Amino acid sequence: MQIDIFSDPICPWCFIGKKRLDAARKLRPGVSVTVRWRAFQLNPDMPSGGMDRQTYLNVKFGGPDRAHELYGHIRRVGEDVGIPFDFDSIPRTPNTLAAHRLIRHAQHIGSEVAERLVETLFDAYFLQARDIGDRAVLIERATAAGMAEEEARALLDGDDYADEIRAEDNYARRIGIGGVPCFIVNGKYALSGAQEPESFLPLFDMARQERIETEPQSSG
Repeated sequence: MQIDIFSDPICPWCFIGKKRLDAARKLRPGVSVTVRWRAFQLNPDMPSGGMDRQTYLNVKFGGPDRAHELYGHIRRVGEDVGIPFDFDSIPRTPNTLAAHRLIRHAQHIGSEVAERLVETLFDAYFLQARDIGDRAVLIERATAAGMAEEEARALLDGDDYADEIRAEDNYARRIGIGGVPCFIVNGKYALSGAQEPESFLPLFDMARQERIETEPQSSG
């Protein structure tokens, strides 16, 4: 079974959604799942160097009070899935194009490397208040996920996958994805938002039943 996840590494609901997907997979241990990370930028027009966090909150939410209200709710949901969000310590909101490029390269190396990279980027940004638009931080996170350091450096020094990432982001919006996470199972069943683990199970079961029905039947 393949699950395409449209996500952005600075999206707290995407972090929560990944944790809930992980929990759902544990509820169906007999289902083999391959995850493919797809690109969506919450702020595609963000300056390449990112933006001071307080400036960003003022632009995005009209001020810190509304942001505090929204993030307070997310923090409470995060606690339920084991994520101790530290929003107040985040100094900058980055442009995530470079992070998406690294994730795409990791996906070509292997789905496990990509999954580890996504997880460590979430950790760096939301738990450690690191700037995941910073080249040194990205290289550190990539090597932690299993990518060779020189490979990560070379990737970030060029512009590989940049056009592909932008095109994929545009495609997502064109097909109606206005927010993330969005999970697409086997290219046909979609689940939007950071749903509870149990919400994934009917999709898992339908995909598994379809696989059984399409497998060749033994005549003996």
